[in-house]
Amino acid sequence: MLCGLALAAALSLLAACLAGSVAIDPADMLALIGRASPDEAHSLAASLLALRLERALSAFATGAMLALAGTLMQALLRNPLADPYVLGLSGGAAVGALLAMLLGAAAWLIDVSAFAGAMLVAGLIFLFAWRDLRAGLSEANGPLLLLTGVILAAGCGALVTLMLSLAPEGRLRGMVFWLVGDLSATPLRLFPWAVLGAALVFGLRAARDINLMALHAEGAVALGVPVGRLRQRIFACAALLTAAAVSNAGSIGFVGLLVPHACRFALGPDHRLLLPAATLSGGAFLVLADTLARTAVAPQQLPVGVVTALIGVPVFLLQLHQARRR
Repeated sequence: MLCGLALAAALSLLAACLAGSVAIDPADMLALIGRASPDEAHSLAASLLALRLERALSAFATGAMLALAGTLMQALLRNPLADPYVLGLSGGAAVGALLAMLLGAAAWLIDVSAFAGAMLVAGLIFLFAWRDLRAGLSEANGPLLLLTGVILAAGCGALVTLMLSLAPEGRLRGMVFWLVGDLSATPLRLFPWAVLGAALVFGLRAARDINLMALHAEGAVALGVPVGRLRQRIFACAALLTAAAVSNAGSIGFVGLLVPHACRFALGPDHRLLLPAATLSGGAFLVLADTLARTAVAPQQLPVGVVTALIGVPVFLLQLHQARRR
């Protein structure tokens, strides 16, 4: 199954490279790969191919981080409706990013501000709920974590509305595009891939303990699983993944909610399989959504967050209907 998902992910990257307002034929792409010194016409196609591959890889890393964070968050809260943004981390990132945009900061500083805002909210949540995060009882952490996240998200939402109302007309469009998620100006960076790799390694090593904790926390404690420490690490890992994804491409919804549900529905609840499957599926899903966003009304580009929402709403409702029938 994982081999099939890896193949699907590779095919999604290939489709992203070939599709666009100017299509590239697969034969031409193979010729470009094998050509040592391309002529002027082929050089233009090679540049176009490189730009599309860079954007597709950024989309894959962002989607994979959101899906992995959603899977970890659902295991932490034992709530199937949990997603990477449930604790208000995206609100903190939005405040940081929009404040930097409002002040006219450079693009790299906007990303840094978004990451810092998300991690600041994560730190506040950890400060207010650390006693319950380290507890070994399944009922201890859920309500307080959710309530703390909801309150902080409401405060961040008020600050976002204030900044949008004060923003000059020339910067308002970019701020709105960031809020709904946009990959058009996202460069390929090493940091998101490093965060994704480290989080996936942690998840796979802790998958057995996560299975026990998600099934029955008290039983996991009896079996020697350090549930409190595991919860803290899962929270930190999910927060870091969300902050890296949001600072990379803005607030892209439904990936962290839809993909874990679909993988759990198809493969079962075993996190040893669920975590890598959600990572591959989330990356492929966002690559295909971004390809659709830039080709549906080409040469105009849509925010990818709008596309994921338009796809996610009916698909998630269908999943809920099928789960109820079962």
